Amino acid sequence: MKNLQKLVRNGVLSINAWPTGKPIEEIQADLGLESLALMATNENPLGPSPKAVEAMKAEIHKVNRYPQGPCTYLKRKVAARLGIGEDMIIFGNGADNCLRIIGYAFLNSGDEVIVAYPSFPVYGIVARTMGAVPVEVPLKDHVHDLRAMAEEIGPRTKLVFVCNPNNPTGTIVRKKELNAFVEALPDHVVLILDEAYFEFVGDEEYPDAIDYIREGRHVVALRTFSKLYGIAGLRIGYTLASPELTAVMERVREPFPVSRVAEAAALGAVDDDEFKSKVLANNGESKRFLCKSFDRLGLSYAETQTNFMFVDLKVDAKEAAQALLERGYLIRPGTLWKHPTFARITFGTMEENRGFVAALTKVLGK
Repeated sequence: MKNLQKLVRNGVLSINAWPTGKPIEEIQADLGLESLALMATNENPLGPSPKAVEAMKAEIHKVNRYPQGPCTYLKRKVAARLGIGEDMIIFGNGADNCLRIIGYAFLNSGDEVIVAYPSFPVYGIVARTMGAVPVEVPLKDHVHDLRAMAEEIGPRTKLVFVCNPNNPTGTIVRKKELNAFVEALPDHVVLILDEAYFEFVGDEEYPDAIDYIREGRHVVALRTFSKLYGIAGLRIGYTLASPELTAVMERVREPFPVSRVAEAAALGAVDDDEFKSKVLANNGESKRFLCKSFDRLGLSYAETQTNFMFVDLKVDAKEAAQALLERGYLIRPGTLWKHPTFARITFGTMEENRGFVAALTKVLGK
């Protein structure tokens, strides 16, 4: 199309469209697979919370009515559990939507946004959409290099993103380092702490974003119901921030960001302690098994605190991923993050994990 540059918003053409593929069902049918283990997108392999399913069934007949925009009932429950005010929470259509709310609220054209690399790609997409400039700082030993990120902060910096635990590496920044980083942030900068996987962390030195928010820091935390609770398909995430910052973001959120069914499911899932225990137990067992298996295969990996691992397969990961797919195991090659021999592998059920390791052993010729 002629003159496309003149038609679209500045920065949009610098964004690569989010990669899409065939529906899972079509992939399975095309390859003639009886089953396909989905170990690519960090979903919960145990399915949704049973209490979430029951809550959805009870709510489904009401979908002729608009949802309650602020998610008042869910907000009350989450605020009580976290020990914070209801005026410190905003719910969105998944954490991705919450990131866009943050962009709308804080970014001007020409602002700079500091991000680690590799990390969650949506940070850069949100920045470019708003005409801001992403400044990428490489990880150090698969972990955010906070010292190097601090050196990049200047008068044009508006947002700094720290994905903790980080996606795709699964690594964390610990309290001591993050405390020093937060203390040194200038007043014109907002720190975004993406804690999408915080429920899986077992390290006692893992920092809680709420502590910084209570101190009055310019911090916004991101969390989600997609991972631990197994309702990724419903798209429900939320931000935590001071009442002042939350009030600003409220001005730009959609009127009805979360469906009635999604809110009902989240309300049910929050109270499903039995399901959460099962998920965390499976996650721990999966982590131990896969670490031991990768050690046996001589493969190096980042120290994960999540439900996935970033592993160096020492071969072309894209080719290995295709060979594994043909054997019924879908993983994410590291080409998305410019790590051609790495793959991000989501923990499955223990049956899936064992089958995956057997398939990987054959693919690698071990």
